[in-house]
Parts: sequence; C-alpha cells; structure tokens
Amino acid sequence: MSQRHPHASHAPTLRHLEQLMAGLTVGVILVDPSGAIVGTNAAALAMHGVTQAEALGATADEYCQRFCLRYRNHQRLARRDYPIMRMLAGENFPDVVVEVAPVGVNEPRWTHMVHDVVMDVDGGDPDYLALVIQDVSERYDAEARFEAMFQANPAPALILRLSDQRFVRANSGFAELCGCSRDSIEGRHLRDLDILAHTERHALVAERLQHGLTIPQVEAELPLPDGSSRLVILAGQPIEVGDQRCMLFTFADLEPRRLAQRALASSEHRAATMFRLAPGGMVVTALPNHRIVEVNEAFLRLTGRGTHELIGRDADEIQLWNDASQREEVERELDQRGGIRTLDVRLLPATGSPIDCLVSAEVIDVRGDRCALWLYQDVTERRHGELELVEAIDAVMKDASWFSRSIMDKLATLRGGGDAERHPPLDLSKREREVLELICQGADDKAIADRLGLTGNTVRNHVSRLYAKIGVNRRSAAVIWARERGIGIR
Repeated sequence: MSQRHPHASHAPTLRHLEQLMAGLTVGVILVDPSGAIVGTNAAALAMHGVTQAEALGATADEYCQRFCLRYRNHQRLARRDYPIMRMLAGENFPDVVVEVAPVGVNEPRWTHMVHDVVMDVDGGDPDYLALVIQDVSERYDAEARFEAMFQANPAPALILRLSDQRFVRANSGFAELCGCSRDSIEGRHLRDLDILAHTERHALVAERLQHGLTIPQVEAELPLPDGSSRLVILAGQPIEVGDQRCMLFTFADLEPRRLAQRALASSEHRAATMFRLAPGGMVVTALPNHRIVEVNEAFLRLTGRGTHELIGRDADEIQLWNDASQREEVERELDQRGGIRTLDVRLLPATGSPIDCLVSAEVIDVRGDRCALWLYQDVTERRHGELELVEAIDAVMKDASWFSRSIMDKLATLRGGGDAERHPPLDLSKREREVLELICQGADDKAIADRLGLTGNTVRNHVSRLYAKIGVNRRSAAVIWARERGIGIR
C-alpha cells in the first residue's frame, strides 16, 4: 500500500482504507475525484506486474499511457473507455472483463474483471473512487484452451446451457453437419433446434438432460434448416463452462451409412429381379461345398424340378450333371481361376432326355458369403442341328465315296453361310491349331500322337484344353466349329 497526494481531511479515512486493502486478495486502486491515484494494495501491483505504486502512474491519464487494455475480442479500448476513466466520468458499471498488457507488448499478460466502488466520508460528494480488480487470467486461459480444443475437434459438437436450455457453443464440425453457420445456432433455444425430439429412448434422454446427467449414445434424427433430417448417433456429457452447468453433445454422422444401406438394398432388389426374370437358367451355390442356395424360374423350367428339391443340396445329390467327373474338374477350375466361360456340359432333367448346355460361372459375394453364380444356356436344339448336318455329310460320304473332301468341307460350311469371317477363330496356340487341323482330317488320338511326336496322354490333354477353349465336348462338334471358321479346309 502506498499513498500519494495525501489530504489532511482524508488522512483518517486513508489509514482505515490502508488497513482494509492490505488484507484483500483482490486488487484495489484508489483515485480521488481529481484523477490522482492516491493508493493501491499489493494485489493490484502484482496484477500489473510491478512492485512499486509509482509504476502504475501518478494519475489516471498516466495509467492509460502505461497500460494497454483490450476487450476479450482483442479490440483495443479507447482511453475514455478504460474502467478508470469511466469511473472518473461518474459512470457506474458492472463487472467488465479486459485484457491488460504494458504498452508496447502485443500479447495480453493478464485478464482482469473490474468494477467500481464510490466512497464518501460525510455522505456528500465522493471522497474516493476505488477500482476493484480480480485476476481471472487462469480461468479465461483455461476457457480459451477449451474453446480452441472444442473448435479444433473434427467431431460435430454442441454445448447447451442447462439453466435456460440455450446453445452457447457450436463447433465448425456441427455447423458443417447442419449446413449452416455457427452464429445461426449459438443463442438458440433447445425448442427451436430440438436435437432430442426424435431419439431412441426419448423419455430416458429427456430425464437425464433435466437432471444434468450423462446421456448414453442413442440414434437420433437431427433436424436440418431445410426441413429434412440426418441420422446421427448422439451422446451428452455434463460439463461446466464459465461456472455455468452445461451439457456437451457430440454427434457421429450415420447418414452416409443409411444412404449406403438404401443403395445396397435397391441394388440387391434390382439384382434379385434380374436373377428371377433372366431367360437363362441361373443358380447360386455356396462355396466351398457348392450347395445350392438359390435358383431362378428359368432353371426350374430347364430341369423340371421344384425349388424344394434343389435348395440346400449339391449337384451330386440331385444327379444334375451327366458327367460327375467333369463337374468336379469345372468346380476345381472355378475355385482356382474365379470364373469359367461357355463350357459344354450335359444336364439330367427330372424327366426326359439329357439337355446340352453351355455353362459359365463366376465367384461372387452374397451378403458377405463367398458363392458361385452359374448360368446354364440350353443349346440342345443347336447341337441337334449340328449333329444332323454331320450325319448328313457322313451319309453322303458313305453313299457317294466319289465326292471329294473339298465338297464335304463345303457342305460343312453351309450352315454358317460359307463365310468363315463371320466366326473369327479364338487365340489358339500353335499346338492346339495343329491338333484341331488333324482332328478335322479325321485323325484319332494315336494318329495325332504319331504325326506330332507326342505321347497319347499329352495328346489327350491338348484335346481336353482345346474342347474347353472352343466350348465343345466331342470331335464332330469340334470339326463343325473349325469348318465354320475356315480351319482345316484344304
């Protein structure tokens, strides 16, 4: 405590004030009505970073020259707006929060909460004016750190003041989630932005909010400014902000998941419709045991079987394929390569003759399960036509051996209109083409082996791969396939 410009009539009062101020933890600066600073206490000096009263200045004007004051929004105060000058002007003001730093220092050093006290000895004009200062730097520094963390948090968040149920903070994540500005959210009442109106366990959520208790995670429909809503997970945690009880709400956006689920459901519906209405027979089998899990109507018509006869069973149990060893080989190839294309197979229907089919298959994912999708194309009539053509050619050769091979070749190409370019050959290897040409010349496996210098087993492997590649399962069909493409014609 120090004393300046003492006046004899005030001396008793100042002594009493000195004794009172010395024991206070709040800072006090005494000013007489002329503007002279007549006393301070140690707390006020410490709050300005000085040890001597002279460092504050002898007058209110000098105080304004030595210290820079800013509002909490960092706007610098004009001299007339300094609390000490407003007090001298006779203005009474409630607690004012200002940031204080020595002149020339850019960053604030302290945060003060200031109010005025007017004292008079005889009940007349004021004898002293007291500026009472409380250092709230730590509190506001903590709030500043919280605010920075709150705004930097990428998760959408809101803070609701419990006393009046108004939103006092909204971070940028929440503003982005809603598609509006933070200013349009902060200050609104809960009833105007009712984030709890459509929540799971609504009664529990309302009760826990009323008592300021933790709100567990619940799904909610978050209202948006355009009148729509967004699916979120909401949770609430009670906190204190500036000595006020609040509720911190955090949100997780579930709308992308909901849209994805809707898109998936729509996609699955379209796929199911296409599967059901497809003109070709289609089957879905579960891997690795290839048990049937789904069939379409075309496959039921193709095989003459009912759904109850097929679902949950494998091809062996219903004797679906004419050649079980071929089916096993195809399934192994499907497991290894992930797909097969247009292989010749023969199916056994419930009644009637075997059915010639071209089969293709692909490994797919069905709701997280690894499955295979099979497509069976009935080519029985086409095969019969091809066989009739071959038989006709063979009959001609038997009955008229004087026909030349070139005439037979021309007969074989009639079905394709004689235009080999309409059926461009596949990318056959040199050895496969040699084997195919010898087959077209009527050579059997032994003759082919002798001509090419291969073992019988090697020739059989070449023939098997050749059949798989061109989609046939017998020599006569291979000859037709080759003639249609101009292979083996001399």
